[in-house]
Amino acid sequence: MSTHQHSYLAHDTKGDYLKRLRRIEGQARGLQRMVEEEQYCIDILTQVSAMTKALQAVSLSLLDEHLGHCVLEAARAGGPEAEEKLKEASDAIARLVRS
Repeated sequence: MSTHQHSYLAHDTKGDYLKRLRRIEGQARGLQRMVEEEQYCIDILTQVSAMTKALQAVSLSLLDEHLGHCVLEAARAGGPEAEEKLKEASDAIARLVRS
């Protein structure tokens, strides 16, 4: 895990991320309720798909922030941190593609 001190907070997007994550949290509670109430499997799967897409959207947005700020800044500075940031981004993309 990186000890990088900069964050997407500098881009004033924290509130947007938190709002989106709270909405996803609500979707998770809704899914639990649907299972508890033994609702129709296809309806549950539809909601799982919607929640998955919402998480993917947050992931892609965070990745874009990381590339546009952290990786770009490190690349401009050069040195070993640039290679580290590129590797981090590549690893994150690989994890997202596998998920």
